[in-house]
Amino acid sequence: MIKIQVNKLHTLTGHNDCIYALVEGPDPRFFYTASGDGMVVEWDMDNPKDGKLMAKVAHSVYALEVDKERNLLFIGHNFEGVHVIDLENSKELWSIKVTDQSIFDIKAVGNELYVGTGDGVIIIIDIENKSVKKHIKVGKKSVRVLSIDPTRRQLAVGLSDNSIKVFNLADHSPIHNLEAHNNSVFALGYAPNKPILVSGGRDAYLNIWDTSAYSLQESIVAHMFAINYLSFREDGKYFVTCSMDKSIKVWDSDNYKLLKVIDKSRYAGHGTSINKVLWSSYNHHIVSVSDDRKISIWELQL
Repeated sequence: MIKIQVNKLHTLTGHNDCIYALVEGPDPRFFYTASGDGMVVEWDMDNPKDGKLMAKVAHSVYALEVDKERNLLFIGHNFEGVHVIDLENSKELWSIKVTDQSIFDIKAVGNELYVGTGDGVIIIIDIENKSVKKHIKVGKKSVRVLSIDPTRRQLAVGLSDNSIKVFNLADHSPIHNLEAHNNSVFALGYAPNKPILVSGGRDAYLNIWDTSAYSLQESIVAHMFAINYLSFREDGKYFVTCSMDKSIKVWDSDNYKLLKVIDKSRYAGHGTSINKVLWSSYNHHIVSVSDDRKISIWELQL
């Protein structure tokens, strides 16, 4: 058994509503959060106490994405569309109204931005032309989470109809329809350096898929309540999950064994649902955001 020591380094406050979105910056020293109050904030890992307000929009924000090549931050403005921030000048460059639905996730690949919406549609935006390129109707229920396999150029989509759809990025053709969860799929992640896709959802199960044929390898009862998100460490050896049960769990990517539980009683963790978690590639600290309006930064000593 690997011994893991957990130290809570920081509790950050400033948001006035539940925090739903979390993404690492093009410079991984910085990360960005967004919340139900429409505030989008930049945080510095080296000086985390004071956040910098990057944008304030009219509605809640569930989704953020960065374009590392162009140094852009994409904000999914619910019931409106996408706002694009130039991170060098901290200014809005452009915005595009694309939906009257919630935007649950955004992913950027090359010149394309994939926007997952509450009516089961993926909207593909051409970043250079600042225009909508395509609509793909993938289901009758919400698109909740997107994950990209950059090596095989595939897009996995988790939906509220309990399924995971896999698409070819080259021509957006469907490849697989995966069904193992019995409720909404909220968490998806392709493992770095190995042919594995991990999924989690409202049913509190983690499902491990071998991406060579997308066969189900293992199904694990992982949390008490819904798994809201997961994040791999940069080297792919470990990943973390966060849950509505107020806990963060650390897993071994080789054998899918649970290594550590970070919760309120043991480590002064969050008091309500943890909505997103990020394993930082800057210093390998873990960042989590919650309905309790707080951001926590954790140091793990493996």
